Amino acid sequence: MATQTARELRELDDTQLVEHIQTLRRDLFGLRFQHATGELENTASLRNTKRALARALTVARERGIDTNQI
Repeated sequence: MATQTARELRELDDTQLVEHIQTLRRDLFGLRFQHATGELENTASLRNTKRALARALTVARERGIDTNQI
């Protein structure tokens, strides 16, 4: 998955941003599961995904989107 800059995230509409956050959360869950079972080869992807999720959540909070309902 290509990481998006905050500028690119701000260009998305609300529904696209919510879908992006949902996808990142699913990806992060999968990476955490792989890490726990010892299957994760690239541990940097875990860190990068966490940062991408944080970046997307920041943009959502700036817009006032309730991310707890997602």
